Amino acid sequence: MYVYKYIDSKMTWTEAQEYCRENHTDLATVTNMTDVKRLNKTAKQRPAWIGLKNHTNSDKTWHWSLPGLSFNKNKTHWNMDEPNNDGNELCVLLTKDLTWIDDPCNNNQRFICYNDTNTSQKFHLIEMPLNWTNAQRYCRENHTDLISGLQQLNQLNQTWNDSMKAELANETNVFIGLFSDAWAWSDESSFSFRNWDPQRDRENEELGCAALTDQGTWRNDNCSKQRSFICYEDHVILINENRTWEEALYYCRHHHHDLVTITNLDEQRWVQEKTKNATTPYVWTGLRYTCTLGFWFWVSDEVVRYKNWASPEQVNECDMSGAMETGRDHKWVKINDEKKFNFFCSK
Repeated sequence: MYVYKYIDSKMTWTEAQEYCRENHTDLATVTNMTDVKRLNKTAKQRPAWIGLKNHTNSDKTWHWSLPGLSFNKNKTHWNMDEPNNDGNELCVLLTKDLTWIDDPCNNNQRFICYNDTNTSQKFHLIEMPLNWTNAQRYCRENHTDLISGLQQLNQLNQTWNDSMKAELANETNVFIGLFSDAWAWSDESSFSFRNWDPQRDRENEELGCAALTDQGTWRNDNCSKQRSFICYEDHVILINENRTWEEALYYCRHHHHDLVTITNLDEQRWVQEKTKNATTPYVWTGLRYTCTLGFWFWVSDEVVRYKNWASPEQVNECDMSGAMETGRDHKWVKINDEKKFNFFCSK
């Protein structure tokens, strides 16, 4: 979907941004821990600029720690008079009655991890108090992430038995994966993933740009410093023209490479981020149904293993191709391939 390019030239953050936009796509955007590993393999020297910048004059925005989850300000569980933004309370605690209160991120608190691979136990209350950044790091290294999103919090309430809930209420409140900041990516994407170094200087507003450290974490640095940097090249492009599925296929193969293929959740999130610039309710992908063999396939010849259908597959319909919803949950839908939509090409 995108590749990182290490640039062994020393520039300020703004100069690096201009270079990346002129020669590649933009300064590096990082969306998940898989990207972190790729970024660390790419960078030959540290510190190195990435595309995260602090917009100190902007309102702070609430984010979930787990990649791919959007914070809905109309659906929250805030305690009364919260968030009160008292001082520097940019992280969130879960109370014994499962409401939220904001709290300083550098306080040491117990916390709850979420594990999406362990079917027997999804949630883990960690009794070892850590600050929020270290708690996040612990969860990512030992489970999946800090518990994030209303669905997980509601599931926690439904699945924990009385003894577990008593354990939760036994002591202080616990950190969850909700945080607030004014940092934004250079390419204006909405990805909320952060990988801060626990020892970074979060108070100094003069340190407004993010740089990769020797440890593979990020620190806020002086934007005017001369650093090497990391660009990225995007291999997915949204075409804002309305075409049938077959017309879109020919266009992509003539001008780029092919209609886009999506093989995992990370690729799904990268592609769906681009739908915010679409002008049609659906966007064509490289999904196609074969009536002869009775299954869905990607035109790139990839097998359809990862699936994100809005409803169960309708395997008995011919002349159907796969499109992604522009809004809602960006699910895949089956639509007659004579309809005309925007489409995604791979480069």
